[in-house]
Amino acid sequence: MPLVLTPEIKELVNNALDSGNPMLLAAVDDTGQPLLSFRGSAQVYSDDQLGLWVRNAEGGTLAAIRHNPKVALMYRSATTPLLQFQGEARIATDEPERAKVFENSPERERNSDPERKGTAIIIDLNTVGGVLKFGADGPVFVKLER
Repeated sequence: MPLVLTPEIKELVNNALDSGNPMLLAAVDDTGQPLLSFRGSAQVYSDDQLGLWVRNAEGGTLAAIRHNPKVALMYRSATTPLLQFQGEARIATDEPERAKVFENSPERERNSDPERKGTAIIIDLNTVGGVLKFGADGPVFVKLER
């Protein structure tokens, strides 16, 4: 299937923080060390992109993305065993992009950065795969590729 996020996947991502399942972001710093961080602001930006609001503009995640834009995210819940998202991240410098990512973040994420000092990240997805759920006939696999 082409890489177009399904309504079901979009709902999982957009409600991840509120459902108690924030997404886990993996990036690699300039020494080759993997960095993992939970991202409550993860959201669907478009049919084939995710967005993140990173409150700490001086943190290691942004430095890692500047060095190596390849990232992965994982979603997991009691009913969704594993969804892995892989793509290339970029720091959004366009003000309408920044505003869209900030405004689409969950309210408690926005409230944590009322002055909008953070940075918006856009991730162009290359693959999405995993087990979406368990159906009557077993696991329901997902494999979306650009």
